[in-house]
Amino acid sequence: MGVHVVTGAASGMGLATAKRLRDDGHRVITVDRHEADIVADLSTPHGRAHAAAAVLSAAEGHLDGAVLAAGVGPRPGRDSAETIMSVNYFGVVELTQAWRPALAAAGCAKVVVVGSNSATTMPMVPGRAVRALLRDDLPTAVRAVRIFGSTAPAMAYGASKIAVMRWVRRTAVQPTWAGAGIRLNAIAPGAVDTPLLGEQLATPRQAKAVRTFPVPVGGFGDPAQLAAWIRFMLSNDADFLCGSVIFVDGGSDAYFRADHWPRRVPTTMIPRYLYRLAAFSRAARHQNR
Repeated sequence: MGVHVVTGAASGMGLATAKRLRDDGHRVITVDRHEADIVADLSTPHGRAHAAAAVLSAAEGHLDGAVLAAGVGPRPGRDSAETIMSVNYFGVVELTQAWRPALAAAGCAKVVVVGSNSATTMPMVPGRAVRALLRDDLPTAVRAVRIFGSTAPAMAYGASKIAVMRWVRRTAVQPTWAGAGIRLNAIAPGAVDTPLLGEQLATPRQAKAVRTFPVPVGGFGDPAQLAAWIRFMLSNDADFLCGSVIFVDGGSDAYFRADHWPRRVPTTMIPRYLYRLAAFSRAARHQNR
């Protein structure tokens, strides 16, 4: 049995995942704003630094797995665009990077980032905000979504999920991650019966948008179902899973993008492909010396 950390563990998918892991006999370190082993506000640099350090101390420098489930949605009158992007992007990236040595120490660690199918089903998300987040430039990302006025929080949510899932795919294949035995992947849920969804359904305007959104199988997902997927992605059976984004959304992504994915590698990518292949091979040889 291993040592795992779960952020956003006080409710929803994080709570369901922590319970399932504990039921399996794992030691679970929980992080949240309340009702957690480590109480921290991931919307601030200080809160993220505290959470990162406290987990490393509690785990004694060894982590077998991490689930980054903490997230903030576009709740009317509640969270700003800055808060949403701070938690959803930096609350994943900064913590995961800080934990990388402890994950590498395990030799076969697994990391699962909870993304969203909003990354592929939400229109008009500003690419400038996504690019700014990937440069760790929060002020520019905030300015890029403010022009959307009252819908800025929704745009911030979409941008944060696109950015964090791109970060997962870019990072997962690096020698310091894949080459160190760390498997980094993301899960992209659709509408799941969590407290956040409950708040959206309690607001007439948002409730209409949620209920009319295409979900081919119908209904909403259950946190326990998503926890089962995450449990698999943390298991040894997922050793060959690397940089993947798994959509568990009732078919919504397929509904919108049936002919958009998968696609072949563009011809313009061939030089970059060869460069990365050579760089990975050099790093692997160096590591095996």
